[in-house]
Amino acid sequence: MATWKVAPALAAGCAAILKPSELASVTCLELGEICREVGLPPGVLNILSGLGHEAGASLASHPDVDKIAFTGSSATGSRIMTAAAQLIKPVSLELGGKSPILVFEDVELDKG
Repeated sequence: MATWKVAPALAAGCAAILKPSELASVTCLELGEICREVGLPPGVLNILSGLGHEAGASLASHPDVDKIAFTGSSATGSRIMTAAAQLIKPVSLELGGKSPILVFEDVELDKG
């Protein structure tokens, strides 16, 4: 999931800060280690672990952060949008829902 947000920024030549959920930061820290091992220059991808109301809020309201992409709760997304709006900063939000699934008309539900 983290690479969906980070890869396009890196491919465009931008530096990125990845602030993972405080509940699931290990995989993002490992991603940072892999990027270092393959030669991504220091400072291009920065992993910032910490609590959302501290670390995340600081990013959303920082004048040197040019864009925010966030996946998570509607309540947190609303706070991020409010903070970013003060600086007229673009925001991409994927809010609400948990692991949606599509079931198509031709599915065979009884087939194992």
